[in-house]
Amino acid sequence: MRFIPSLAAVLLTSAALSACATGGGSGAAPGFDAARISEDIRVLSDDSFEGRGIATPAEEKVVRYLSEQYAAAGFEPGGPNGQWTQDVILNRFTQSNVSASLKLGDWTLPMTQGREVAISTRRPAEHVSLKDAPLVFVGYGINAPERQWNDFKGQDLRGKVLVVLVNDADFEEPALNTFGGKAMTYYGRWTYKYEEAAKQGAAGVLIVHETAPASYGWATVANSWGVPQFDILRQNAAAERVPMEGWIQRDVAVDLFRRAGLDFEALKAQARSRDFQLVALPGASFSTDFDVATSQVTSHNVVARLPGTTHPDETVLYTAHWDHIGMGEPDATGDRIFNGAVDNASGTAGLLELARMFGQAPRTERSVVMISFTGEESGLLGSEYYAVNPVYPLAKTVGGFNMDSMNVYGRVTGLGVTGYGQSDFDERLAAAIQPQGRTLVPDYENAAGTYYRSDHFPLAKRGVPMAYAGSRGDFRDEPIAAREAARSEYGAKRYHQAADEWSPDWDYSGMIEDLTVFYDVGRALANGRDWPQWKTGSEFGPVRAETSDQRQD
Repeated sequence: MRFIPSLAAVLLTSAALSACATGGGSGAAPGFDAARISEDIRVLSDDSFEGRGIATPAEEKVVRYLSEQYAAAGFEPGGPNGQWTQDVILNRFTQSNVSASLKLGDWTLPMTQGREVAISTRRPAEHVSLKDAPLVFVGYGINAPERQWNDFKGQDLRGKVLVVLVNDADFEEPALNTFGGKAMTYYGRWTYKYEEAAKQGAAGVLIVHETAPASYGWATVANSWGVPQFDILRQNAAAERVPMEGWIQRDVAVDLFRRAGLDFEALKAQARSRDFQLVALPGASFSTDFDVATSQVTSHNVVARLPGTTHPDETVLYTAHWDHIGMGEPDATGDRIFNGAVDNASGTAGLLELARMFGQAPRTERSVVMISFTGEESGLLGSEYYAVNPVYPLAKTVGGFNMDSMNVYGRVTGLGVTGYGQSDFDERLAAAIQPQGRTLVPDYENAAGTYYRSDHFPLAKRGVPMAYAGSRGDFRDEPIAAREAARSEYGAKRYHQAADEWSPDWDYSGMIEDLTVFYDVGRALANGRDWPQWKTGSEFGPVRAETSDQRQD
């Protein structure tokens, strides 16, 4: 293992470690132990774990370590049939021999995979073939009854390829406030566009790539869709997945619209209105052919449970993903192991430490469940699988906390809430941080849709209120500049790179403040009778309301 260059002189001294462990000087409750957290991160990100790739020999080591630590904390196996694990069966789709083209009258544009277009599938098949499929522009491709919005207007779209805008209508014109302003809703995510198109019976989708509303460039699209795709094993994949999922370069789409006698920018502006009517591209069609190799792999969620005393059928969740990228191409130093110390051995260590806290304390009335998810780096697959195949009924899952890439640089002034305004977890968290002298930091301008990119989301999408929060703001302890530099360097040079390695010099005082908040709010819920609520306007409220008769105050 290659250690990160020492920051010991400016960050974590032995005295600071002692303070973190006892709660002195950090505002943390006694019992959280920085040395224990550090050791968990060190072990899980060791080279011998080979980057914690899913369905690799390293997975068995991860499962064994987590199971042993949960058991030592006093938890029992929480998976099906009294096991520590839940099998997560995944389909792996590898596309090859990809050809694609646009046609309009005598004009034909052959397109190269990764250049003008990026296409794939997550629907089991040996071959995908679309021949001269009609193209229809459906604006943002949204059907949101709670917002009185329907881009489809009941039109028959079977057999057609939908041309769709990325993000949602408010990105270009936040003052509309139809979808909550600048911050992206789930309706803006590419995953939603494909899911809704499947419900409409479409043959395929081409999302028009634009860097600003997507929040990433075309290279990210080309790299992500040019490799094998994964999905959970679905009982009726044909009803949930379109045959062809794709993106198209903006300039190509603009030219296509022009040739069809349409103005892309004018139609894009029209698509910001509830009155928008979908528009067929006269005479335009799309064709594609590609081979698909489908195979199955089995990975594992690790599930630990502490049964409640009086309401064991009601569950408070804590979640984090254990997986990382595994091994890849060597970096400049020759290192090819993506250790994933911060992402997300830190969140996994946080789960283990929370389990120890709950295990040491008197039992709560409701059950507490810890889930270490697999497959987050492949598209939230472990959490998606659990949400589709819950071990504990979602209707009686009180709510939960997700931890991903925690703070290892020291105490900060705020607690950032990703997805602020979605649920009353906002108020619960705000009250819990007051004794720490911190303030809540909403993500009002989160146009990148971060709320929809971590493991809490598959649960939220199915109605379970989930908090996704963590350290944000300025550092509170000297040396400020050194802490800021370390935090910035991680984002610039270590995130999703082989250099995301454990350091013996990290300062866990800020992480422990966050864990204290999650523990206090979760314990209050586990000993109470109330249920966190979605706020008016949240796209997840209607789903939760469908099971309201199964919950009692």
